[in-house]
Amino acid sequence: MDLTPLSLFFSDPVLRAPTIGCMLMCLTAGLVGAIVFLRKQSLIGEALSHASYPGVVLGVLFTGVFFSPESDDTLLSFFILIGASFTALLGLWLIHLLEKKLKVPSDAALCFILATFFGIGLTIASEVQFSFTTLYKKVQVYLYGQAATMTDIHILIYGVLACVVICMVFFLYKELQIITFDRSYAKSLGIRTKPIDTVLFVLVVLAVIIGIRSVGVVLMSAMLIAPPVAARQFTNRLSMLFILSALFGVISGFLGNYSSVEITHYMSIYYPGARIVLPTGPMIVLVASFICLLALLLAPKRGLLLRVYRVILFRYQCMGENILKDIWRRGSDVKVHFNEILKNQDVSKLYLKFILWRMVANGWIEKNGAGVYSLTTDGSHRAAKIVRLHRLWEVYLVDYLEVGVERVHRNAEEMEHIITPDLERELTFLLNDPKRDPHQQPIPPQEETRAF
Repeated sequence: MDLTPLSLFFSDPVLRAPTIGCMLMCLTAGLVGAIVFLRKQSLIGEALSHASYPGVVLGVLFTGVFFSPESDDTLLSFFILIGASFTALLGLWLIHLLEKKLKVPSDAALCFILATFFGIGLTIASEVQFSFTTLYKKVQVYLYGQAATMTDIHILIYGVLACVVICMVFFLYKELQIITFDRSYAKSLGIRTKPIDTVLFVLVVLAVIIGIRSVGVVLMSAMLIAPPVAARQFTNRLSMLFILSALFGVISGFLGNYSSVEITHYMSIYYPGARIVLPTGPMIVLVASFICLLALLLAPKRGLLLRVYRVILFRYQCMGENILKDIWRRGSDVKVHFNEILKNQDVSKLYLKFILWRMVANGWIEKNGAGVYSLTTDGSHRAAKIVRLHRLWEVYLVDYLEVGVERVHRNAEEMEHIITPDLERELTFLLNDPKRDPHQQPIPPQEETRAF
């Protein structure tokens, strides 16, 4: 099966509007979602998307009553956007009223407005279903999304709204940064927080109104959250968070359209009787969720799998150093049997055999007959280094932090594996290169612990 050329998604009259429109929608949702995510107001998108639904239905009803049910889509889209904006702003105002005036908890206020407005929308929609059957089908478009039926006018509408959001984020960037991370400091600088909060909420409403045509009321909240969550895994800077969130949004918008078209086309060829059609809106959300999942798992610093790998690697390193230290304390020329090593290590036999095999391969220990091991010269230096760091830290705890001698060993067992060469030099200088630890055991000199 031949794939559709990528250029056609930006030039073909049928594919152009859904592709560009969804990319603009996802870009806007990514930018606004970054603010919502950092302000820990993730549920606000869910509440406002559902609060906009009565406005969608009222816009359709207004068009049917005062104009012809067969009115062109441009007029219908205009009234739907006006109605959705009105009820979304009304829902936002009521949430604020419940939280500030009536002292209702934030989550309860959000859930109350979400359920109430959505219920009102469904009630009105049931009337539209019988009064204006043709228009009712268009209401369903905004409930579940139908990007495939977009036209070039939607590109213009979404483009204008996206530009408004981008400009607001650009010109209010410093204020957004201060208010988001330190509201009290912003007030001390004389920044008027309430007007900026109002602008932020208007941005959220705009993002929701932009998105309901593409992915629908039900799925819109996902597009406000997935891109910024993915972006957060790669950066600690607000500017990069905005850029990456917008980028992930744009990628989700394009790949959602592309996969919807290509997979549907594939299914129609190979399974003609199945009539499988993958809608664009849900595919956009699935792509965004997949990107978010990959970021959560594979991000260089925050990724779950890489963090687990680093933990396993660190535990392996600690186990190897503990084995070297255990053999060294018995004497540098002593040969130790496998069972003796196992007694002092809380690991399985199989894992211990693997560690010993790796240490032999690294040249730290050598195997003398069946199950008998001894330190090499390099291994002896490494072991002495670990013992030196352990005992230096014990001296520091006792002399400078006044910790009891009987309590320092456990802490030193942990710290000996993470003390850097720079910290070792600082400790040596601070403690005047001590020769014995608090237990009166000799501290190996630096000559015996050359760098490895």
